[in-house]
Amino acid sequence: MPFDELIETLKQQYETETGWGDSRSWSNQDFINLSGRIHQRTGVTLSHVTLKRIWGKVKYDSLPNTYTLDTLAHYIGFSGWRSFVTAHQKNGGTNVAVLEDVIVTPEPGQIPAPKPVAPINPTNRRIWQITAGIALIAGIVITYLSINKNPPQVVDADYTFSSKTVVTAGVPNSVIFNYDAKKAPGDSVIIQQSWDKTLRQKVSKLDKQHTSIYYYPDYYHAKLIVNNRVVKQHDLLIKSNGWVSAVTLSPVPVYFDSVDVMKDGKMGLPIQQIIAHNIKTEPVAPYVLFSNVKDFGEIYSDDFVFETLLKNDYSGGANACQQTHIYILCKGTAVGIPLCVKGCVSNVDFIFTNYFKSGKKQDLSMFGADFGKFVKVSVESHNRVAKIYMDDKLVYTVSSGIIRSKIIGIDFSFQGTGSVDYVKLSNGKVNYQDNF
Repeated sequence: MPFDELIETLKQQYETETGWGDSRSWSNQDFINLSGRIHQRTGVTLSHVTLKRIWGKVKYDSLPNTYTLDTLAHYIGFSGWRSFVTAHQKNGGTNVAVLEDVIVTPEPGQIPAPKPVAPINPTNRRIWQITAGIALIAGIVITYLSINKNPPQVVDADYTFSSKTVVTAGVPNSVIFNYDAKKAPGDSVIIQQSWDKTLRQKVSKLDKQHTSIYYYPDYYHAKLIVNNRVVKQHDLLIKSNGWVSAVTLSPVPVYFDSVDVMKDGKMGLPIQQIIAHNIKTEPVAPYVLFSNVKDFGEIYSDDFVFETLLKNDYSGGANACQQTHIYILCKGTAVGIPLCVKGCVSNVDFIFTNYFKSGKKQDLSMFGADFGKFVKVSVESHNRVAKIYMDDKLVYTVSSGIIRSKIIGIDFSFQGTGSVDYVKLSNGKVNYQDNF
């Protein structure tokens, strides 16, 4: 089966497994949710951008690498990509060659017909077998010795790696990476821009600087990688300089000024403003993001109180579910509280640092909301037990999987658009409040 057909088969199995229907209509948030599910089941993080590339949502000319394909196959029950290919081979169909990093499908006519072989007498055959065996053993020995004679040494102390942002706060923001990797074997090293392994850039070991653009405020973890070994790494906080308002289009978001967003004591983006920027709201509504990333002080995921009042303001077109998310961003993790109309709770996922539940496998109907009015959402987290309230009613308790991580930001994500009346975050020492 050709590679393109295998990918289409893979997509169909994901559509069945998730129950989300035709993947051609999946939204950006669906791919974010799928990324979380894959990590929960396999322990491997594939970014939503990588998934969108494979699904053809983002233009990308290269083929997926074997690591990515193995993870995708493992999620739906196969031991790896090779077993997925074998299971879907058609009897008598075109062969598929599985290589180290790519899948190559021979085109018709590229495989030469077998040529007649002259008969070999038993004596000559025996001599040929002995000679071939000796040559094979010699080749293995030579290869082993050449690999192990002087293996390249990678010493962490030989490398330096640091970064600085071009502006103190605000996005987009360019980050300048300074590095010294002249002692690296080979001619290049890799800079990984964040936790996401797909955001890697090969750079010359002889250069001293590399720059990258970050479009969203968040906490990132940059790494310098030599011979598949992380030799240096450091935290990178892209601050927002107040609230950032954007429609999260790919590859570059559309930003909106605060004067368009902060009105009448609320933070919201009218749908007319979105349409005025030639952004389509049908058939699939885009996502609107309000993000505030900063140093809030000493406040952590296992000891805080959060409160907000919000609503999703758009139900037109295919946006009947009005998917809405509150994210309390932490270093290396997050708290993610989903909201949607009550009939769509099957599509939501709940995250509290290392705790994860899917609406496909557990009843999360308590996160169904009536967006005809503002909805009050509160979180109380103490001693690694968290309680979630909606309109002052306790709806969910988390008593496991909560890790301690510093809170560095607050995100509101609305499919379509939405409004926030106020937001509070405190722990007794830190008291943050914004009434817009």
